[in-house]
Amino acid sequence: MKPAAGYRGPLAYSSPEAVQTTGTVADLAAASFSRVEPKVTGRPGYAPADLLKLYIYGYLNRVRSSRRLEAETHRNIEVIWLLRHLKPDFKTIADFRRDNRNAFRQVFREFVLLCRQLDLFGRELLAVDGTRIKAVNNKDRNFTRASLTQFIKAADAKLDDYLQRLDKSDATESATGGSRVKNLAEKIAAIRERRERHKDMLAELDQTGESQISLTDPDSRAMAAHTHVAVGYNVQIAVDAKHKLIVEQQVTNQVVDMGLLAQTTEPAKEVLGVERIAVVADRGYFKIEDIEACENAGIDPGRAKTAGGEVSSGVDVCGSDCRNPACFSRCGGSTARACALSALRTVEPR
Repeated sequence: MKPAAGYRGPLAYSSPEAVQTTGTVADLAAASFSRVEPKVTGRPGYAPADLLKLYIYGYLNRVRSSRRLEAETHRNIEVIWLLRHLKPDFKTIADFRRDNRNAFRQVFREFVLLCRQLDLFGRELLAVDGTRIKAVNNKDRNFTRASLTQFIKAADAKLDDYLQRLDKSDATESATGGSRVKNLAEKIAAIRERRERHKDMLAELDQTGESQISLTDPDSRAMAAHTHVAVGYNVQIAVDAKHKLIVEQQVTNQVVDMGLLAQTTEPAKEVLGVERIAVVADRGYFKIEDIEACENAGIDPGRAKTAGGEVSSGVDVCGSDCRNPACFSRCGGSTARACALSALRTVEPR
C-alpha cells in the first residue's frame, strides 16, 4: 500500500534528541557498519554513529541529497548540535551510504523489531503495493531488444542510401575538390560506429538473457510510472494494518508487480513472527504460482472483509480455491489504493 500524503514512515515521529541516542559501538558493529573501530595508526575518520545520525535526521526532514546534508551541517542548528560541530563533506556522506548499504537494511530491520516489541503491529493483515522511483539514467541511454533491432535496421537503410549517394557524387565532386564526398564519408563512418555499438549491446542482451540494458545505471529498467515511462526501480512495500507502519520493503528492477507478492510478504511474515497472516494487493499481482507460494508459506491472499461484510478487493478474492482469471478480473478491484484502504478499515482474517 502506498503511504498516505504527508506520511514519512515510522521514524518520522522521532525527535532530534531521540536521534542523538542512535548507535552504540556494539550495535553498529553488530549491524556490520565499517570503520566502527578506528585503526591504531593514521588519523581516524568520522564515526559511523555520527554519519548514521545525519542520515536519520535527513530522513525525518526529507533531505536526501548528500550535498544538501552537507549544507545542513553548516547552517542548521539542530544538525550542528546533533553532530557536535562536525562538518563532513558530501563525498564522505555519499560514500558512507554506499559502503554500508546492507548495514542500513539491518538498522531498518531492528527498528521494525522494536515496533513489534512495543505492540505497534496488529500482525493480522498486510497491504502490499509498489511504486516506481527514478534512477540516474536518461531514457536515451536505456535500450530494449526491440529498439536496438530497429536502430540497426534503420542504420542499414541509411548506410545504403549514403553509399548510393556517394557513388553518384564521386564523378561530379572530383572537379570541385570532393568536399561533398568527404562529408558523406564522415557520416557513413559515424553511422557504422553507432551501428557496431548497438550491435554489441544486442549481443550482450542475447548473452545475458535480459530484455533491457541501461548504460549509466546498469541495474535500472524502463518501466511505466503513472502516465509516462521512466527509467528506474520498482519498490515494493508491505504495510501493517494497525498503525499503517511499513514492515518490509524490497527494491527490484522487475518492470511489473506480477510475481512479487510472495517475495515481499514472506520476509514481512517472518519479521512479525506469526504462523499465518492475511494480505491484500491489487490485480497487478495476480499470478497463480505466486498465490500458491503464499498459501504454502502461511499467507492468505485476499481474506480480509470490509465493514459491509463483503470480501475486499484482494489478490484471490473468491477464496483460496478460486483459480479462474475471468472471475478475478470481475471482482479484483480497481486500484491498489482503493483495494488496500477498503480492506484496512475493518479486518476480519480467516
